Amino acid sequence: MKHPSTRDRILEEADRLFYERGYEHTAFADIAEAVGISRGNVTFHYQTKDAILDAVIDLRLARTAALLERWETGGEGPADRIRSFIDILIANRAKIMLHGCPVGTLCSELAKLEHHALSHASALFTLFQEWLATQFAALGLKKEAGTLALHLLARSQGIATLASTFHDEAFLREEVRILHAWLDGITSSPSRRTRA
Repeated sequence: MKHPSTRDRILEEADRLFYERGYEHTAFADIAEAVGISRGNVTFHYQTKDAILDAVIDLRLARTAALLERWETGGEGPADRIRSFIDILIANRAKIMLHGCPVGTLCSELAKLEHHALSHASALFTLFQEWLATQFAALGLKKEAGTLALHLLARSQGIATLASTFHDEAFLREEVRILHAWLDGITSSPSRRTRA
């Protein structure tokens, strides 16, 4: 098995630290310490923290695209694929309760900082939104597919935020159950297009 390069290790640790501590509260020295290299070695690969941020966002975009591709090929149909999206809240519940959603927390922080990378980071939400809209359209809900996709994204972000705020796994699980019931209602009766 190929060992990760120093550049890859810098990205992995920066990704983790930006998620756990936030972009603003992560210094070059923190990344260097996490990787076990000198600060100078970090700057050899990435001259600025913004360059690391851009590379981290690209890494997350690639991983998200790969995840969506796995769901696309592994799901039995659009409803099953949407359930995969909903269930990511359960699969990542420990991290979510500690740090929130990695996409939402990064976008929120960059928005507060009025950082130029916000539009780059928001592409993560766009990937999910467009993919979900495709799934809702495949369910026969083409007209409202975009609205339903945004609603589900918003709902999942709210669940992640409150689960993190209250460290409440029972709340998270109940909200996921409600989202499943909402989706079941849409798939069993297309005329019932109420919000969850």
